[in-house]
Amino acid sequence: MEKACPVVVRKRNGQSEILVFKHPLAGVQLVKGSIERGEPVFTASERELREEAGILLKAQHLLCEWQRVPSEPIWGICLMEEGESLPEDWSHFCEDDGGHIFEYFWHPLFETPDEDWHPVFKDALYVIRQALKDEPN
Repeated sequence: MEKACPVVVRKRNGQSEILVFKHPLAGVQLVKGSIERGEPVFTASERELREEAGILLKAQHLLCEWQRVPSEPIWGICLMEEGESLPEDWSHFCEDDGGHIFEYFWHPLFETPDEDWHPVFKDALYVIRQALKDEPN
């Protein structure tokens, strides 16, 4: 695996929501970043969530491994602790790519992503939905 993608979900009014953010240049995305050499995917997921969103949550388990196309990196998609105590929305300055302010919010898990979503993350959302449906209750 080359990329870690920490997935944070919560329930609001009986509906599952997933944490996403608006990148100022690249649309709506999920948190994702490179796994450092020798770094476990759980540690990378926790670190990426801290760096990109400013929050501390523990990785619960590997939800799935995913590769969009053979020429792209393999993602380790980790389900994190629930985000029940997190705010409705917030901004976080991330130092990646020269520094950007990311605007975080909750997207209904099973709602179709709109045109603001980056295409890679639309595809990732579909994979995450399926993996979560297959989770034992």
